[in-house]
Amino acid sequence: MENSLAKWNGKVAVVTGASNGIGAEIAERLVENGMKVIGLARRVEVIERNAEKLVCKKGELHGIKVDMRNSQGVLEAFEIIEKKFGPINILVNNAGMGTNTTLSDGDIEKWKEVFDTNVIGLCVATKAAVTSMKKNNIDGHIIHINSVVGHKVPAGIELNVLPASKYAVTALTESLRLELLHRGSKIKITSISPGLVDTGFLATADMDVPPEGSPILRPRDVADAAIYVLSTPSHVQVNELTITPVGSRL
Repeated sequence: MENSLAKWNGKVAVVTGASNGIGAEIAERLVENGMKVIGLARRVEVIERNAEKLVCKKGELHGIKVDMRNSQGVLEAFEIIEKKFGPINILVNNAGMGTNTTLSDGDIEKWKEVFDTNVIGLCVATKAAVTSMKKNNIDGHIIHINSVVGHKVPAGIELNVLPASKYAVTALTESLRLELLHRGSKIKITSISPGLVDTGFLATADMDVPPEGSPILRPRDVADAAIYVLSTPSHVQVNELTITPVGSRL
């Protein structure tokens, strides 16, 4: 099976949550492979600084300020992208969050923030991307950056609604695959489920951080997975790709 990213050269790719961690790494790899990448994030100034570092690469990186919890703002961002850069070929739904609370006596607003970002924001971005692809007869590719906690709930009460939101991503991936299949579409959909990644996610969410020396992935490992699934031939679809660090118990 020959793998090639040449078909995406010069094409438009959208990466949500592109200011740091996995999103920033994926955006950089796509730029290196000649794509026009538009990164969506609240901290758009970070994307703009990253873009300056990539000016000598084959592709280009641009940033648009978006809060994925704001559905109208997400839709408006996609309208801007189409008008300014062209139809969308790739969407990487990377934006995600977790909060340190509980289910039995937790903060309802924190629950809503997680679902609005991890589920509703992902659905809105996916809808906008698929609409662009269908309108322009593009056999594009949508990647959801999921998690192993979207397949198995680990011990730890502070995870609260995070696994539920990622289980939703697992179901949404398969639901969209079946929907596209029913409509005869050749748009691909892939869920990438990494184990623990060294992004600072847990610390930012005020959750327990694993002890030093624990098995952990790097953001580039997840970016490598995204590059792999995008490089598969037109007749190959990777539905689910789970990657964990050697020695992980998840």
